[in-house]
Amino acid sequence: MLYNGRRRVFRRHPKPEAMKIQYHTLNLSPNQCVSSLTQTIDAPLPLLWSIIRRFDNPQAYKQFVKSCTLSVGNGGIGSIREVMVVSGLPAATSRKRLAEFDDDLHVMIVSIIGGDHRLVNYRSTTTLHEISEEGNDGKTVVVESYVVDVPAGNSKEDTCSFADMIIGCNLRSLARATEKMAKV
Repeated sequence: MLYNGRRRVFRRHPKPEAMKIQYHTLNLSPNQCVSSLTQTIDAPLPLLWSIIRRFDNPQAYKQFVKSCTLSVGNGGIGSIREVMVVSGLPAATSRKRLAEFDDDLHVMIVSIIGGDHRLVNYRSTTTLHEISEEGNDGKTVVVESYVVDVPAGNSKEDTCSFADMIIGCNLRSLARATEKMAKV
């Protein structure tokens, strides 16, 4: 995602490679870090998207979310959610805004705009890509990338390692939940 403070217009790209370039290519300032995680899930894209697209219900697959309420909006672009985090993490609350959303392309971009944590200027992009190769029907690739400021006293490696751990857990949890649903 090339983002320079101006609102981007979603361009239609039918190929996953083009979408990955458009949405997961990030410009960084010197005090930021970036990472991208990928999870292949043995479940159809519409099932995964029906869960991920629910901005008001991240606890459906994010195991570190204790509760979530919308404080602004109805779950569409511009909505803000207040998240209570499970105990044991170095935060209790997080405030997130749904920055961009596209039901047709299966793209969701979320920014953290507050909370009692150290993830400043955090912006994540999630895209879903259906695998349509012979013998792989019903599989989906989920790509989640992010950019975040490196807190004072931390290294880029430590910051990315922490965020990667949380996102990786969330993606594995999403895989478990949706693969179980797909088998029913």
